[in-house]
Amino acid sequence: MKLTHDWLGPLELPDAPRRIVSLAPNATDTLYALGLGERVVGRSAFCYRPAATLALPVVSSYTKVRWELLRSLNPDLVLISTGVQRDLLKELAEAGLPVFPLPLPNSPYGILENIVLLGGVLGVEARASRLSAELAERYNRLYGLLPPLRTYLEFDLGGPISVGRGSYVSEALRHLGLINLFADHPQSYFTPDLDEVPRRNPELVIYEPKPHRMRPAERAQALLASRGWPYPLVVNGGDELAHYGPLFFEYLEGLERQIERLEP
Repeated sequence: MKLTHDWLGPLELPDAPRRIVSLAPNATDTLYALGLGERVVGRSAFCYRPAATLALPVVSSYTKVRWELLRSLNPDLVLISTGVQRDLLKELAEAGLPVFPLPLPNSPYGILENIVLLGGVLGVEARASRLSAELAERYNRLYGLLPPLRTYLEFDLGGPISVGRGSYVSEALRHLGLINLFADHPQSYFTPDLDEVPRRNPELVIYEPKPHRMRPAERAQALLASRGWPYPLVVNGGDELAHYGPLFFEYLEGLERQIERLEP
């Protein structure tokens, strides 16, 4: 298969790759959602969904590769994301590996576009179109279901991170009917000024902890109390809104149900 990529220029990839190493959780999620899990021979440490991936060898962190292991797997396709993985993308391309990067989406519709894009690379276009259509229908059912609550979103990524303009997460909150407190911020992802949050009068806080944390809701409640924030709080399971694979839509549905259950 010959194609031209915006980042890498002309590419030549196998027509039907059978040994895929996925270094991006969104790509791994998509492969399994398309029924191609048997083709995956290696993963990153952050590719742990679905559970079947846990049996695969860990080839990388998010930005560092175990080169000897990667080469021993003899991949005919290496999948990666852009964004924070762009330096690793460059290293893989310069090493002559058959690498294909999926772009960071700017809206949830970009997640759907990536599914179709990957389906084309893997020769399962009809399957990818069907999955994308099903997820689009689920996403559209969420439109405007929630009241326009002024919402502060915080990811725990070793420190607080929030979202501004151009983020697929901010767009998803808008789609639900919520008002992102920092929708006017010029950066998609940034470290917020925590003193600024109360001045913007939030009516809801969404907190996404690191995954696999014990008692995340209790920890988040204690964190807000330490800041003197009395706002209604929703805590998800971790690495949900930050995940931009097909499972994102399931997580967004879960978030909507959590917020609906909040007492007025």
